[in-house]
Amino acid sequence: MKVLIFNGSFERSANSTSAQIANYFKQAFEQKQNEVTIFNLPDAGIPIFDVDNWEAPESVIAMNKAFREADAHIWLTPLYHGSMTGAMKNCLDWIELSAKEPEPYLTNKVVGMVCWADGGQAMQGINALDSVAKALRAWTLPYCVPAVRRLLTDPETGEFTEDYRNKFDLMAQLLSSTKIPHYSFE
Repeated sequence: MKVLIFNGSFERSANSTSAQIANYFKQAFEQKQNEVTIFNLPDAGIPIFDVDNWEAPESVIAMNKAFREADAHIWLTPLYHGSMTGAMKNCLDWIELSAKEPEPYLTNKVVGMVCWADGGQAMQGINALDSVAKALRAWTLPYCVPAVRRLLTDPETGEFTEDYRNKFDLMAQLLSSTKIPHYSFE
């Protein structure tokens, strides 16, 4: 199975919350012999979506290819003003390039979602991710991980707490075992 981990944060540090979560999932999926790609937003060079300009740059074409070739996705984002990051939404808007394909958008893909916040409002970000995933015709995993950032890691070790390791492991297991019916729109 091909898995895409979409890191929708602009945190650039290798020790950032987003990098730690992305790497945790990468290791979990690789241990199950899956092919894993991490799509890091800060490294992608995705321009602002322009509906009047369908001449997509190479970075957008490569992103569309990676998103559409993956069988399963995990979308990661910090909560930004009640939603995902604007740059993450911008990337997802570029999936519009596939609108005229036989299987447009993210048809037949399954998406798991993780959002973290300093308070207890991360579910708002999950709801925003869920709405966009469904609009792009993806199946969303009914299990998601809204996280309170201060509870994610042990303050002494910096490692994920057992509670969040269990949640991440369950998400990886569910994504690995979910069989999505294949629908065609031709």
